[in-house]
Amino acid sequence: MKWSDVRAVHQTQWLVIEALEAHSENQRRILDRIAVIEVCPDGSIALQSYRRLHQQYPLREFYFVHTGRAELEIGERHWAGVRLKSKLAGWTMGLASMVFLA
Repeated sequence: MKWSDVRAVHQTQWLVIEALEAHSENQRRILDRIAVIEVCPDGSIALQSYRRLHQQYPLREFYFVHTGRAELEIGERHWAGVRLKSKLAGWTMGLASMVFLA
């Protein structure tokens, strides 16, 4: 699906999505084809689901988003860092790209 199709089906909702096809352009991540993985009641639950999925499948490209956004503006920052694992928060940071919603 494209983002416009996702928004039409899931109006005003928090989602966890997966980029099935994507590319980088001008320090932005462009999602060409998207799959809706989970519909969530609020942003907090969406973040928890995103973290769980990212921990289970670290090589897949997941995002948590709200369909109120007309466009997905996902920025990319490349960084080098020390690999940390937080047992309390359940997240991992490593040598990779950092992605954020602008």
